[in-house]
Amino acid sequence: MSNAISSKSLHPWWKGAVIYQIYPRSYQDTNGDGVGDLNGITQRLDHIASLGVDGIWISPFFTSPMKDFGYDVADYCGVDPVFGTLEDFDRLLERAHALGLKVIIDQVYAHSSDAHAWFAESRQDRTNARADWYVWKDPKPDGTPPNNWQAVFGGPCWTWDARRQQYFMHNFLPSQPQLNLHNLEVQQALIDVMRFWLDRGVDGFRLDALNFSLFDPEFRNNPAKSPAPRNVSRPFDLQEHVHNQSHPDLPVFLRRLRALMDEYGDIFSVAEVPGPQPLMEMRAYTEGEAHLNSAYSFDFLYAKRLSAEAVAASQSNWLGAPGEGWPSWAFSNHDAPRCVSRWFDGVDETVRAKLTNALLFCLRGNPILYQGEELGLPQAEIAYKDLQDPEAIANWPRTLGRDGARTPMPWSEAGPHCGFTEARPWLPIGQGHAALAVDIQKDEPHSALAFTRHLAAVRAGSEALRYGDIAFQEVSGDLLVFHRVYENETVKCVFNLGSAEVTTSIAGVSPEQILVSVGFDETADKGVPAYSCRIARL
Repeated sequence: MSNAISSKSLHPWWKGAVIYQIYPRSYQDTNGDGVGDLNGITQRLDHIASLGVDGIWISPFFTSPMKDFGYDVADYCGVDPVFGTLEDFDRLLERAHALGLKVIIDQVYAHSSDAHAWFAESRQDRTNARADWYVWKDPKPDGTPPNNWQAVFGGPCWTWDARRQQYFMHNFLPSQPQLNLHNLEVQQALIDVMRFWLDRGVDGFRLDALNFSLFDPEFRNNPAKSPAPRNVSRPFDLQEHVHNQSHPDLPVFLRRLRALMDEYGDIFSVAEVPGPQPLMEMRAYTEGEAHLNSAYSFDFLYAKRLSAEAVAASQSNWLGAPGEGWPSWAFSNHDAPRCVSRWFDGVDETVRAKLTNALLFCLRGNPILYQGEELGLPQAEIAYKDLQDPEAIANWPRTLGRDGARTPMPWSEAGPHCGFTEARPWLPIGQGHAALAVDIQKDEPHSALAFTRHLAAVRAGSEALRYGDIAFQEVSGDLLVFHRVYENETVKCVFNLGSAEVTTSIAGVSPEQILVSVGFDETADKGVPAYSCRIARL
């Protein structure tokens, strides 16, 4: 038996897997309403499989009034009609599995929609069966909210409800009331939701805004940031969020979720943990074998500049100490501006895409590739009249908003909407995206798409890149040199993230050792060109 086969059998499928994120509203429309749907994803699974990725993560497609575009769930076990039906999802799942793709879905356990039947019952009075399924508090004697907590999207965390003569809590929009996970009945209801999707055959879960799921039951005020930041776009940024989120009992709930997932085999679980300093929470949520598998790092998602020091510092937090969880990494997603527009300003778009994707695929952990990154799509500029994102609309023009990363996928250069839809799309096609469409790049050997496919094949064929340790050889200015090592295989990764050539003492390699090269003289042993990378098996 070869080392590759024996080593792979030692690891669960998800360890080191490349995951492709799909934002379903913007992937492919098949029914002519201008919004992507599940059948559209199924139609395009061959494209995804051709990338060589291991699985897909689908952002929410559940029943929802779409005030936060699916992250406000009205029925955790239903498919919203805009996306199709449960039968459509089953067909998607079957086709994905036939192509060797695992399927991961989003779960939003911190809050539901105010259109959920649970909330409709909870708000009726203070004595109904679900009265304590959400977070209700009496006003202060002067009628003001119970404490000073602020919501992410602006304004207080509290909205008055005349039915109960109480305030209800919401960390995001008022239409996203906070679930009370201190109530074990609520925990069990969410566990039942997870079992529903496991029984249908899903392979994993991304847990959205996980650290917002539990709060301080004493409802103490959050302290102010000191010194106070200036020019904030929302009051939320003026507080230290020590009480409205991140309660230390959350890992207890995660152990219940993990116990359920373990009944179904190698189910992948990854936590989204937003915030300025999430590392301690990420470690707690993924510690040992009884919690989640992985945590989704924000280290790069909003970074305005990519530096060698930042990469080394971030990776150094996840070196594989005993009991440590397995990291996951993304450079772009549906909430964050596309990385090729944030990094390497003035550099050719194809070179940007190749460099960013190469680095993502070389990191220790799971690369999460956002739809369109395989094409090198830049961030779109969305006019105010076309905005859909409630945060962007509320804070215009101070907040960039999320719509620019959510524009439709360009499948073909020809046609009014790049093959995404025959109708008016829910967001306009991004500027310049038609020239980067799949049909333009698919047969071009030097395209970003061809390069990404090559990267995935290289990673799949390298145990060092998929499972190996990481050791930094040189981190100086824009030069980043590290080794990925697994058993008898060592892969050297050299990146120059800056605009000037770097002279270094790194040893040269022979052409047959080179796996990936961008902008590099393959025989060079001293100079590392600007904006270049070389990945070689030693």
